[in-house]
Amino acid sequence: MPLATHYELKLGAATREAFGRALAEVARENPNVVGCDADLSKSTMMTYFAKEFPNRFFECGIAEANMVAIGAGLAMGGKIPFVSSFSCFLLNKGFEQLRTTVAYPGVNLKAVGTHSGISIGEDGPSQMSIEDLGLACSLPGFWVYSPADEIATKAIVRIAAAQKEPCFIRCGRVKAPIVYSPDQKFEAGKAIKLVPGNDLTIIAHGLLVAEAIRAAEILDAEGISAQVYDIHTIKPIDEDAIAKAAAETGAIVVAEEHLVDTGLGSRVAQVVGRTHPCPIELHGLTDYAESGTPDGLMQKYGLTADKVAETARRVFARKQA
Repeated sequence: MPLATHYELKLGAATREAFGRALAEVARENPNVVGCDADLSKSTMMTYFAKEFPNRFFECGIAEANMVAIGAGLAMGGKIPFVSSFSCFLLNKGFEQLRTTVAYPGVNLKAVGTHSGISIGEDGPSQMSIEDLGLACSLPGFWVYSPADEIATKAIVRIAAAQKEPCFIRCGRVKAPIVYSPDQKFEAGKAIKLVPGNDLTIIAHGLLVAEAIRAAEILDAEGISAQVYDIHTIKPIDEDAIAKAAAETGAIVVAEEHLVDTGLGSRVAQVVGRTHPCPIELHGLTDYAESGTPDGLMQKYGLTADKVAETARRVFARKQA
């Protein structure tokens, strides 16, 4: 399987960087796009939007709950608000407002969380959002996205701006490997198969997509054929792709930088159990992390290709038992 020739996986921009640049692009095309930030625009990269469109930018201070409510009001007034902060602050502090002023009335607000997962590194567990997807997916009517690289992020920002439904986009702090070619087409709610395979399926999102590809390379050298899917839309999830993968390979690993209890894995397991039951393993986080370098933390908590491959071997053995 000549995976390496197709996926060199060179580092690209961080997905937060891609979000900031993409938001400025869509704002040039649509005057109804506005931005709200919680005193973190230089970190969320909404600074690009703020500098170019100062009259459409609302600095809300360190008050995510108020920011979400302000964004909801702008949406009710016909604007397309993008509200941004670190994921842990946006979802945890702003959850009541996301629930009451956005999800319940179904207003057209776009919530963008950056610095997601443990890969933010030295900032430590108080700022590591490992529950954000579970919280976002619990909100009725929300679309929930987790792009793998800068190309996917730019596409998803455009998709979100064109949608009428509220959504959450999960972005990261560190530079992300480039998975996609610039001409890749993205469709909301549709998974993308990146690597073909027959023996098992690895499903991932965000930074773990690149690790899943690398894990497939490791397994291929051992004679195990693993297909890889990027599920960039966590909700509504691509049930057809998951059911097909379960039927085709009979074993699934879900790899993610998120708590396994409430992340993508739990949603995949629901689909597999309902459509085509098979062995499934959830590879992710089970507890809070600590302060450290991004690479060191990803290694310590097993969010690397070699550890994903270990989990894949385990589920493959269960399939054969």
